[in-house]
Amino acid sequence: MRRRPTGTLGIVSAYLDHAATGPMRPDAVEAMLPFLTDRYANPSGAHRWARDARRAIDEAREELAELLGALPGDIVYTSGGTEADNLAVFAASRAGADPVTVSAGVVVCSAIEHHAVLDPVEQLGGRVVGVDATGRLDTEELVEVLTAEAARREAGEGPGVRLVSVMAVNNEIGTLQPLDRIAKLVRRHAPDAVLHTDAVQAFCWTDLAHVARNVDLLNVSAHKFGGPKGVGALVVRPSAAVRPLQVGGGQERGRRSGTQNVAGIVAMTVAARLAAADREAEIARLGALRDRLLDGLLATVPDIVETTAPAAVPAAGPDRAIDRSGRAAGIAHVCIAGVESEALLFLLERAEVFASAASSCSSGAMEPSHVLAAIGVDPALARGSLRLSLGWTTTAAEIDHALAVIPGAVAQLRRFNV
Repeated sequence: MRRRPTGTLGIVSAYLDHAATGPMRPDAVEAMLPFLTDRYANPSGAHRWARDARRAIDEAREELAELLGALPGDIVYTSGGTEADNLAVFAASRAGADPVTVSAGVVVCSAIEHHAVLDPVEQLGGRVVGVDATGRLDTEELVEVLTAEAARREAGEGPGVRLVSVMAVNNEIGTLQPLDRIAKLVRRHAPDAVLHTDAVQAFCWTDLAHVARNVDLLNVSAHKFGGPKGVGALVVRPSAAVRPLQVGGGQERGRRSGTQNVAGIVAMTVAARLAAADREAEIARLGALRDRLLDGLLATVPDIVETTAPAAVPAAGPDRAIDRSGRAAGIAHVCIAGVESEALLFLLERAEVFASAASSCSSGAMEPSHVLAAIGVDPALARGSLRLSLGWTTTAAEIDHALAVIPGAVAQLRRFNV
C-alpha cells in the first residue's frame, strides 16, 4: 500500500528524485534483516553457517539470472552500478592485453553515458559518439567510427574496437536507446567487439531479459528498483571475457574478489522480483502521472521547455499531445528560462518538493550537464534544468503538490532576477 507522503508538521511532501534513489520495498527489507542478525556468516567459509549464506547467494543468483535473461554463472555481484560500469569498460577492454594497463582495443560509448562509463572510456583514449536532440545515439556516426577503426586495424595501424557501451535508459532525460538496432550495427561492423549496456535506470521501464539477448555485458543497481544501496550486478556473457579489477579472494568465479554482501544480494533479488512483476502496470500508472505533471507545468509555467520533446516546442497547446513513448515513464525533465537550478531546488525543498537538476552522482555538486550539452540545449537554458523522477511509491497527491508549488517558485525567482 502506498502512503500519502508527509513532510514536517504533517505538510504534504513530494519526493520526485527516484532516478537518484528510492525507498526500499518492505519485502526486501524483511528478506535482508536475517542476514544482518542471525544468518551473518561469511559465504566463503567451510562450516554449516557459511554454507547457509552461500546457499542463499546461489538461490538469489538463479532468480536474478532468470529476471535478467542470463545464466546463473553469468552473474557477477558488485557494490553497485559504478563498480559494474568500471568493471565492464576497464576489464573487458583489457582482456587479453599485456600488461594490464594497456587496452586490448578501442572502447566506444555514447556522449550521454553516466560518468561511470564516460570517464573510463576517456581515460582509455576511446571514442565518444554523438546523439540527436532526443538523446538517441547517432547510428550513422557509430557506423563511421566502427568502420574507421576496422580500416585502421586492417592497415595494421590500430587494434580495432574492443567494446561499445550504450546505456539502455538515460538517467537524466529518460531516453530509451534502440539497442536492437545498435546491436545489429555493432555485430556487422565490429564483430569482435563486445556490447555493454548500463541498465541501471532501466529495470523498472523495460524488460531486461529482452535487452540482454542483444548484449554481452549488462549491469543493474539494486537501489534503483526498491533494493538497498551498495549492491548491484554485472551480467557477463561467455562472449565477454573480463580481466578482474579486484583480486585476492577469487569470489564470483575469479571475476570480482571480495566478501559478498549476502544481505544486499538477497534483498536485491526480492526487489527485482517485485519490480518485474509490477512493471507493466507501473509503466502505465507512472506514465500517466508523468504526463499530468509535464502537461500541467507546460500550461502554468511560462518559458518552460520539455527536454527532448519534438522540436523542443515550449508548450503543447490544449489539443496537441506530445509523444513521450521514447522516454522512460518515470522521468520528467524540463528546462526553465530565467531561473537557476540551484535556487529553484532550494525553494522547492522549502515547500517539501524534492527533485534534482541532473545526475545525483557528483557529490552534490551543481555542474553543467554533459547530457544537455550533448543534445544541444542552449547553456543559458540548461542552467534552469529540473529533473522530476517518479517511482513505485509516487502518488497522485505528490504530483498535485508539485504542480501547486513549482509555478510559484519559478515566478518568485523571476521577480528577483528582474
